[in-house]
Amino acid sequence: MAYKAEIPYGAYWSTPFARWQGAFANLNAVEFGAFVTKKELAKRGIEPGVFDHGVLGISVPQKHSFYGLPWFSGMAGIGQVGGPTLMQACATGVRVLLGGVQEIECGMSQVSLTVCCDRTSNGPHLYYPNPRGPGGTGAHEDWVMDNFGCDPLGKHSMIRTAENVAAKHKITTAEQHEVVLKREAQYRDALANDGAFHKRFMTLPFEVPDPAYRKTAATLTSDEGINYSTAEGLAKLRPVVEGGTVTFGGQTHPADGSAAIVVATAERAKALSRDPKIRIRLLGFGQSRAPLAFMPEAPVPAAQKALDQAGWKFADLQAVKTHNPFAVNDVLFSRLTGVPVDQVNNFGCSLVWGHPQAPMGTRAIIELIEELVMRGGGKGLFTGCAAGDTAMAVALEVTGG
Repeated sequence: MAYKAEIPYGAYWSTPFARWQGAFANLNAVEFGAFVTKKELAKRGIEPGVFDHGVLGISVPQKHSFYGLPWFSGMAGIGQVGGPTLMQACATGVRVLLGGVQEIECGMSQVSLTVCCDRTSNGPHLYYPNPRGPGGTGAHEDWVMDNFGCDPLGKHSMIRTAENVAAKHKITTAEQHEVVLKREAQYRDALANDGAFHKRFMTLPFEVPDPAYRKTAATLTSDEGINYSTAEGLAKLRPVVEGGTVTFGGQTHPADGSAAIVVATAERAKALSRDPKIRIRLLGFGQSRAPLAFMPEAPVPAAQKALDQAGWKFADLQAVKTHNPFAVNDVLFSRLTGVPVDQVNNFGCSLVWGHPQAPMGTRAIIELIEELVMRGGGKGLFTGCAAGDTAMAVALEVTGG
């Protein structure tokens, strides 16, 4: 199907992603995201007054994030805008995009800002009062680290989901490491010609503000904290779980950042586009849930649902992006869909540039669009898993590139 909402070409952006406890570690993610949004709208000549709706995605609470989208939009200079704040772990980016699309689909909005921000660094430590506890003692958790380490439904860690899938589908460490080396080589393509690919949607060099937003605390020339591997180095790594297959080299790292996509009616999208001849249509969304503790299996059925909506098959796609917190994900995706591993995730992916949760999918969709534009148009798919063994996917088509 064809949704009424389209993405104006160039009306999207992402910050570089900074590795956990890096350059963005001391910035409130909501304040930082609003700071970036205000600058990026001005850079693109998009007047704040065009927006009549917004959706904010965030998965790690920040101080004052109770106020969500209205607080964000007010700081970003679009104080006339209201809307929800959504959280679906790693699938938040697609969920937020769909939230903006649905608002336009039902005629309640014409131009929506769908924006995601997260900071896994310095995550909050929460205390839950319990008057019935011994001596009134409550419960507590570290929002980031404790939830990475334990799914409360099955009491297992996220890495256990990768190991379960690797065991079921007989995916070896060697296969995973081959994917890692391929993904890192693809990311290097994005750095070629002084980061030309990233500069299509990212402001570089990127000036990192201090927490008071009064001066520049650091300058990033690209994503911060990227590690590069060698076959020899990966071969020396032991699996993280005794008797398992997944090494530290075969999984992503937590990160910080923000990213946004504007969606609008076809008429408004054309007016807001950097190049009105380029049309970006949204043709399918999908969601799914795998069996408990088998999270890497979820992206394929979500992708199939998005493709079914679009009326496409995997063979019809010119570009594919996946969220791959584990290299296992991409091995399984290729096996089940027939899409060769080396035809997925051109120019980078979360396995390499990191995992700031909510904005991760948003950036991947932006990169998918730009790859298709560089190809002169075509059909594309993004799909990715999320905590709770769920996944979301989106199918889109670029024409006129």
